[in-house]
Amino acid sequence: MFATGDLEKARQALELWAQNYPREVVAQNDLGANYGTLGQYEKGLAATETAMRLDSGSALALANLFATYIEVNRFEEARSLAVEAQTKKLDSPTLRLGLYQLGFLQNDTAEMAKQVNWAMGQQGTEDVILAAEADVTAYSGQLSKAREFSRKAVASALRADEKETASGYEADAALREALFGNPTEARQRAAAALALSTPRDVEYGIALTLALTDANKNSQTQITKLMDDLAHRFPEDTVVQFNYLPTIKALVELNLGNPAKAVAVLDAVRPYELGSPSNISMSLSLYPVYVRGLAYLSAKQGTEAAAEFQKILAHRGIVQSEPIGGLAQLGLARAYALHGDIPKARPRTRISSPSGKTRTPTSPFSLLPSPNPPSCDDL
Repeated sequence: MFATGDLEKARQALELWAQNYPREVVAQNDLGANYGTLGQYEKGLAATETAMRLDSGSALALANLFATYIEVNRFEEARSLAVEAQTKKLDSPTLRLGLYQLGFLQNDTAEMAKQVNWAMGQQGTEDVILAAEADVTAYSGQLSKAREFSRKAVASALRADEKETASGYEADAALREALFGNPTEARQRAAAALALSTPRDVEYGIALTLALTDANKNSQTQITKLMDDLAHRFPEDTVVQFNYLPTIKALVELNLGNPAKAVAVLDAVRPYELGSPSNISMSLSLYPVYVRGLAYLSAKQGTEAAAEFQKILAHRGIVQSEPIGGLAQLGLARAYALHGDIPKARPRTRISSPSGKTRTPTSPFSLLPSPNPPSCDDL
């Protein structure tokens, strides 16, 4: 789990451990986490529920179960568990971040504000909430505010001497800018991230950023360098080999005008595509699904594209406030428009911003790889 990253071998060992030592809480907790990374959430739920039954006073077991409830869209059960945790004095920063995300998922701006107020001034905690605020404000279309929150998150992490965490926030901001069609800002944030630290998830996030902004194929050398480094440093890592590298390769094929090849490359990802792979300060869930949706759009296969974007929208508890959660709405609209279903393509869903106001979600129409994006009137 922690050295080679071979999650299939880790799963086998953990299952054997849990089978032979059925009262061992650590085995169940780690097994639940492993299943979540692999995208097997129902199995993860069973393991985390077992851990909670074995030790109802464990803050870690409770936090893991709370997170799993959110991942499987059982939001009310997650909220009830959080109330139980605070009654039992099993509060934790992890639980507080989860409550913030739960507030976002349920349009509960009062809950979100409560968690922000709790975190401010707490070194090692406020940066996490500030980064979450950046994602949420960007999701609701307030990109300038999102940039400011990201800057504050980076500064807070650096004050706590957490350079790797800060690099994750910079990479997260870079990827967001790339997805929203701002290549110059994206590359600036990517350079800032690489200057701080180059852990696994940051390198992947930067490679995604460069691939999303590489319509003119000027960054191929740097993308290849990042991919080669990931492959060399993590040769047995399940996430790298069967999630990260195929997703980047697929984007490269899209930039070369080969959507069919992009879809073929992503076949290797299917067993793991719903997993929650990242383990630092950025969220990278379901990007293979999103890129496959873009590939189908590029190939003018509207029905197939719609299925991929619907998959993202159906797993809100996994995607949470990632930018692709909002952009999946745009992708779905484009997919409907491809086969002439204009009524379905028109936006109807309304979401809440952190200010409590509601608005129809909008996204830039410069989203790659569409060279001639439809206007708002077209949708």
